[in-house]
Amino acid sequence: MQKLGHSGIKLSQLRALIAVADCSNFSEAAWQLGLTQPTVSHAIANLEAELGVILLIRGRQGAKLTPAGEEILTHSRKVLQSLSLMQQSANRHKGLQGGQVRVATFRSAAAQLLPETVAAFGRNLPNISVTITEHYDTPYVEQALRAGTADVGVTILPAADDLETWTSFEDDYLVLLSPNSDWSEPQVDWAFLTTTPLILYPDDNSCFRSVNDYFQTAGYHLKPRYQFRETSTILNMVAQGLGAAIVPRLSAHTVPPEVKLAELPSPLTRQVGVTVLADSLHTPAVFAFLDTLRQAIAETRVNPIA
Repeated sequence: MQKLGHSGIKLSQLRALIAVADCSNFSEAAWQLGLTQPTVSHAIANLEAELGVILLIRGRQGAKLTPAGEEILTHSRKVLQSLSLMQQSANRHKGLQGGQVRVATFRSAAAQLLPETVAAFGRNLPNISVTITEHYDTPYVEQALRAGTADVGVTILPAADDLETWTSFEDDYLVLLSPNSDWSEPQVDWAFLTTTPLILYPDDNSCFRSVNDYFQTAGYHLKPRYQFRETSTILNMVAQGLGAAIVPRLSAHTVPPEVKLAELPSPLTRQVGVTVLADSLHTPAVFAFLDTLRQAIAETRVNPIA
């Protein structure tokens, strides 16, 4: 077989082969890899086409390796093991054999964005510890960076001038409708929003300020019926039929199944960004974590309830 760098074989294809071989099932392998089953099947098909041999046979009992597949699987494991050893060697020279990264974030990003990123970072750099501090709102994230208690922040842009930021993705706002709501269209109108009891965050919350500005720009006055700090309380109030809520998509990752979703009359989004204190000296561990975080965002494009 040709060297990996001089052929059309991709590491993702080898990972797919190993996962299917370990699970004996395409669906379970896809779940482990965080991919769809067609994506895994496509990766295996392309690998077979590149090598010119059949590697797996599907059957009622699942996926079974062919004799050629058994041999290629052994080589695949060695390739990924060598890659891991190569990365470890590079990390030693980059000073990544120890240290810590302190992350400050607002709540919904902590739940939706960081767990997978931290897990991936730990697999590549197990000797670097990552701590996450969850804050009620984004101003506290910026305060933690200035106070030196955090190295990396996940916040809402724009941020202050003393922070260096990268736009990560747009997080759109959704309307959550109670189970007994008569509204059945995919998009609500202003008549609905101005006559339905609204359940929102408190006045000092950045999400409330965004929604309030949204109403004012459209020429309406926002009058929430209820206001709560906890997203779980807002969701439960909606589920009990006490009104509708307007929340960012990131915050809606645990929507009760009976709650219905709808779009606003016109789009309302917020820019979620990664930030560090500008002109500060950061350790190699911090830069490595930033790379992992940016890669995870680029690959996933967080969409928790799509």
